[in-house]
Amino acid sequence: MASLLTRLASTVGCSLSHVAFKMTPRPLVLCGPSGAGKSTLLKKLLEEFGPHFGFSVSHTTRSSRPGEENGKDYFFVSRDEMQEAIDNGEFIEHAEYSGNLYGTSKKAVDDVSGSGRICILDIDMQGVIQVKDSELHPYYLFIQPPSIEELEQRLRARGTETEESLSKRLETAKKELEYGAVEGNFDKIIINDSIDEAYEELREFIKPIVDSK
Repeated sequence: MASLLTRLASTVGCSLSHVAFKMTPRPLVLCGPSGAGKSTLLKKLLEEFGPHFGFSVSHTTRSSRPGEENGKDYFFVSRDEMQEAIDNGEFIEHAEYSGNLYGTSKKAVDDVSGSGRICILDIDMQGVIQVKDSELHPYYLFIQPPSIEELEQRLRARGTETEESLSKRLETAKKELEYGAVEGNFDKIIINDSIDEAYEELREFIKPIVDSK
């Protein structure tokens, strides 16, 4: 009898674990060239649907920009610290971009999904490719500028780029736009020509996900 009860408890436990796993909200991956407007769209999304989403804070080895906060915008760490964490298998995805490392830690995603919220990952093309090989099974959104010329104007307007860094970003952007155009790589592509119109597209895609949560 004891053995039977043990097996029953074990079976029920496995079933409950399976249900809990299935109920975990699927993450949302946002990808697109730097300057495409992802941050602005994310801000609007969280303002409207904040309780349903959690922003996965990425790690980076780049220096913080004026107004950025450690632990809120990014976790700003040294290259040695981040490389050690990567070697220890602590990251779901990581990539080198414009001479700096960026990555999403497993803990950052677990902290959000563990609270029952939809985890948002703002990552680049290299990160998307790695996530596709993981067990996350997220929704994939690609945000793109109306043109590469418009993207260059936006990046120049920031006043944070040197000619060298700008050239690297634009070269990377061209590759990302090519990847984004491949059918099946993303569930939704949004062209950010007007931030309000782009957000309405994002909202229409997000609303059913939130309602079914």
